[in-house]
Amino acid sequence: MVLATSYPVLGAFLTVLWVFLFVFWVWTLIAVVVDIFRSRDMGGWAKALWFLFIVFLPIFGVLIYLIIRGESMADRAERRFGASQGAYEDWIRSVAGNGSPSVADELEKLASLRQRGVITEDEFDRQKARLVA
Repeated sequence: MVLATSYPVLGAFLTVLWVFLFVFWVWTLIAVVVDIFRSRDMGGWAKALWFLFIVFLPIFGVLIYLIIRGESMADRAERRFGASQGAYEDWIRSVAGNGSPSVADELEKLASLRQRGVITEDEFDRQKARLVA
């Protein structure tokens, strides 16, 4: 049976630190590999060479990749996030539509009706004033 006194606080701290660093390393490695294969500005040979570089020299490969392509890696991640956020917001708008058309849509319809002669200028002005008010 292992007692708490046989494992000093500094030893526990160092163990937690090593586990954290290992998890951080694995996370960084996965992020770099994913970025390599998602990158559209590199061809297949460049992707294969970067991947081999990271597999055979992992620490240096990842560090060099982050130094050379780190900024563009962040830009690509930001663009992906922006695109997915925009798609998500469009989906929310389409699903949660309030059922009533916007004022701009109503004004377009009124202008179209006026141009086709369905309503008079006076009717258009009254409906426009009602919508804007």
